[in-house]
Amino acid sequence: MPSELIRNSKKRRKFTLINFIHDSRSVGILLLFSTLLSLIVTNIPTIGNIYYNFWETEIPLFHSLNLPHTFLHIINDVLMAVFFFQVGMEIKHETISGEFSVRRRMILPVVAAICGVIVPAIIYSSINAGTPFQKGWAIPTATDIAFSLGILSLLGNAVPHSLKIFLTTLAITDDLCAILIIALFYGSQVSLIWLAGAAICTIALFFIIRKFRSVTGRILTAIGAIALWLCLYRSGIHATFAGVILAMLLPERKIHIYGKKIHIPVNFIILPLFALANTSILISAASMGNLISTLSLGIFLGLFLGKPIGIMLAVFFLSKSKIIKLNSSDWVQFMGVGILAGIGFTMSIFVSTLAFSDKNIQDTAKLAVLVTSGFSMIVGYLWLKIVTRSKKLKQK
Repeated sequence: MPSELIRNSKKRRKFTLINFIHDSRSVGILLLFSTLLSLIVTNIPTIGNIYYNFWETEIPLFHSLNLPHTFLHIINDVLMAVFFFQVGMEIKHETISGEFSVRRRMILPVVAAICGVIVPAIIYSSINAGTPFQKGWAIPTATDIAFSLGILSLLGNAVPHSLKIFLTTLAITDDLCAILIIALFYGSQVSLIWLAGAAICTIALFFIIRKFRSVTGRILTAIGAIALWLCLYRSGIHATFAGVILAMLLPERKIHIYGKKIHIPVNFIILPLFALANTSILISAASMGNLISTLSLGIFLGLFLGKPIGIMLAVFFLSKSKIIKLNSSDWVQFMGVGILAGIGFTMSIFVSTLAFSDKNIQDTAKLAVLVTSGFSMIVGYLWLKIVTRSKKLKQK
């Protein structure tokens, strides 16, 4: 009997771990924990300097080969390509058999996402025009899908399923916009020779993926993907775009297979590592003072106000054009989702590292993103909590 109880308790523990891995909130919780841990450790005297410098440790061999040569660069340029591969597969899946496959259903979230990118960029640019910070215009344009959906899921069944689908589609479209912005505006000077090499690798991968289905095919695909990454890295277009290209080349039957394989490594290893490495920010009187700079103000107003304003403008326009029909209660719920869309985090922090070479400016931008994202989480959650509660009371 005791041995049976032990077996049952082990099963329960295992089931709990599986539940956590597949819970929509788990990635957001882990990212939040990683961020807090990184901020705390960085600001402990002596240990903080060791931790901060660890991410900038150079690997001489990689440096001599002109490859990403610090742990921070390896995470941001190599591992994040795998994250973009996952994002690319999600976009392709939604296009083929998901929300994007029904044209009428995708009009609202897609238009809302585009407006939610344009308005924050305009707000940031108008505040930082002519300053050294103007290159960071894309920082407040991104929505973090893990955090926004994680916060929405905390409300449970109180939030309509259609609203969750809306936010998911909006966030995926937002990711696509961020990918295009990074590829077009945040690379270095373009090398046509390496770009031609990337094109050849893309064509080769297209045929490899379709002609080879055995272990040989997987090995050739891996070699082709590495070659594509290297060509893009040397071409001046950000190397993470290689992940998106590879995802777009996959046939639908392989998306589910690859998606299953990389779900845990991306969400539970790569993204936490990204958070640990990129939120190692020294919080001092000077850095807190920088939160009132035009850089921080542009990020805060862009994410917290620009996102919901852009999304609500799209909702208003489509409603007045009679392309969509909304009840009065839908408006306030969409506003809550718009506030949650102001959670920038992963993509916003990533763009901060690309927009500025100065570490102090990067840290100021990252800190502003963290503060604004936290503010958007709290306000968005409370907004939707109050709205859903009042809706329930009216129904009674």
